Amino acid sequence: MKNVAVVGAQWGDEGKGKIVDWLSKRADVVVRFQGGHNAGHTLVIDGATYKLSLLPSGVVRSGKLSVIGNGVVIDPWALLKEIDAIREKGVKISPDNLIIAENCPLILPVHGAVDRAREAASGDGKIGTTGRGIGPAYEDKVARRAIRICDLADPDLLRFKIEQSLIHHNALLRGFGASELDPAQLHRDLLAIAPQILPYAAVVWQRLEEARKEGKLMLFEGAQGAMLDVDHGTYPYVTSSNTIAGQASTGSGCGIKLVGRVLGICKAYTTRVGSGPFPSEDTTEIGAGLGERGREFGTVTGRKRRCGWFDAVLVRQAVKVGGIDGIALTKLDVLDGMKELKICRTYKLNGKEINYFPASQTAQAAVEPIYDTCSGWQDSTRGARSWADLPSKAIKYVRRLEEMIEAPVTLLSTSPEREDTILMRDPFAD
Repeated sequence: MKNVAVVGAQWGDEGKGKIVDWLSKRADVVVRFQGGHNAGHTLVIDGATYKLSLLPSGVVRSGKLSVIGNGVVIDPWALLKEIDAIREKGVKISPDNLIIAENCPLILPVHGAVDRAREAASGDGKIGTTGRGIGPAYEDKVARRAIRICDLADPDLLRFKIEQSLIHHNALLRGFGASELDPAQLHRDLLAIAPQILPYAAVVWQRLEEARKEGKLMLFEGAQGAMLDVDHGTYPYVTSSNTIAGQASTGSGCGIKLVGRVLGICKAYTTRVGSGPFPSEDTTEIGAGLGERGREFGTVTGRKRRCGWFDAVLVRQAVKVGGIDGIALTKLDVLDGMKELKICRTYKLNGKEINYFPASQTAQAAVEPIYDTCSGWQDSTRGARSWADLPSKAIKYVRRLEEMIEAPVTLLSTSPEREDTILMRDPFAD
């Protein structure tokens, strides 16, 4: 058996939560390795809906160890609120089944304040962040002024680090004409919640090494998607972390060989939240219909998602850059009843065809999609649990996608429900 990393192959919102939950019944350990509470994973289990942002999707299953790795940035107040919300649904959460890397950077109120002030000042040039401080928190990490989980145990060091951090951030807030934060108050607020957070702190890299030696099966859970990767995505309209599978190693503290196989998640069409290029976007009633049938609203922000046709160029690029071995295709049922379907097979840029998504911001905005057209199907795929249950034209559509993205579809999701999943190849199998 091999460990598996699950990553998004589009712009996020691909349905990673359900797939990770479905796979986690086989795993012993589920690890989140990047992002923050800007992520939104929705699980539907026996009619009950669980909305997760920071907690690994495996937390709803008993007997699993859930891990938040060092690559994640944590808003401690948001984390405690999420834990309380999940506990209210009958899920048991304690340091016995949830651990957090002691070197995780914290998202502080000042990060959200800077994030929102910066977006407001950008006007039409705003990136479209969630305003939750994820970007500024990662900036602090790289600038070596981050306050980390372990710092909560040292009040004197914590006070010093807060004062140093706010010298920088309050100057930014003054420049934006926004209110500054009081370091003494922030110190008191963090010390007040430290006793609730610190019991979860652990030496995660060591715990994962112990799990490896014990032969335990691990599932690494990514957030967002490949096209939001800070290096390989539609920069600058990206998140502030690496979202591809290579980050699973760095963001959890384990060797790259431990990661094993990579499963990419993508929808049978394409969506995007926020600003930035979207070559296959459909702004007609067809795109609106996809959004209505697919209930395309952000789990975290509630923002309406932009919708369009499947972009094989983007997904193929995500496959190559991210080392994806197979694809889990979600929301096939949303295409039920459509007479005709389009697939973006390549782009036109300055009169020439190109088979990749360019890095230049100007070129990204200028590319035009070139489509292949195929027949839709009228029969329902919703709730199908075997390949034989699918209409022949739906199977043909899936096979065409495989050819164009140069990767096999190994899992197929036909509804939000946990068990409405078709397995073509076990991602864990060696």
